[in-house]
Amino acid sequence: MLARLIKPMAFQARRLYVEVMFHVMGQALQAISEVDAEVQSEARGLPDGFIFEMMVMPDGPRLVVEHIGGGAFRYHSGEPPRPVSVSIQFKHIAHAFLVLSFQEKTSTAFANDRMLVNGDVSHAVRMTRILNRLEAFILPRLIASRAIKEYPEDLKLPTKVISAARIYLKVATQFFDTVRAL
Repeated sequence: MLARLIKPMAFQARRLYVEVMFHVMGQALQAISEVDAEVQSEARGLPDGFIFEMMVMPDGPRLVVEHIGGGAFRYHSGEPPRPVSVSIQFKHIAHAFLVLSFQEKTSTAFANDRMLVNGDVSHAVRMTRILNRLEAFILPRLIASRAIKEYPEDLKLPTKVISAARIYLKVATQFFDTVRAL
């Protein structure tokens, strides 16, 4: 009896967590593209108007960002404005939760067949490198090391702290602008 009550609550909690994490990651991708030269350089390899989506199949939470040129991203909440260029799809909310709660690396989830990639694989790899760089900046090293394949050796503490502060400040500003608009 109790198990039947807890299971739907656990599913809803995971879903809410994934939704929040996708929102934060989308805002953070937009922010890091404004402050980090390496991310800007990596993003310049994507075509202008490129739309990246990360979602839970079939109609679960999603993150959508668009490359607007010059190495900058724009976060779109909700549906993409036009067809998606590259989509990374988790097969189940539990799989997304494992990755987004840093219990499993993205590369391990892909190797364990927990996700699909639709679109140009070279663009998906580029976006994965950008996401890894973002996680290296905004997460403590201990957690980031669990989340990404390889922690950047050139990322020293002063650079990390300053960049992370700038990213978090931009995310907070975007959040307050969104709340103010409501």
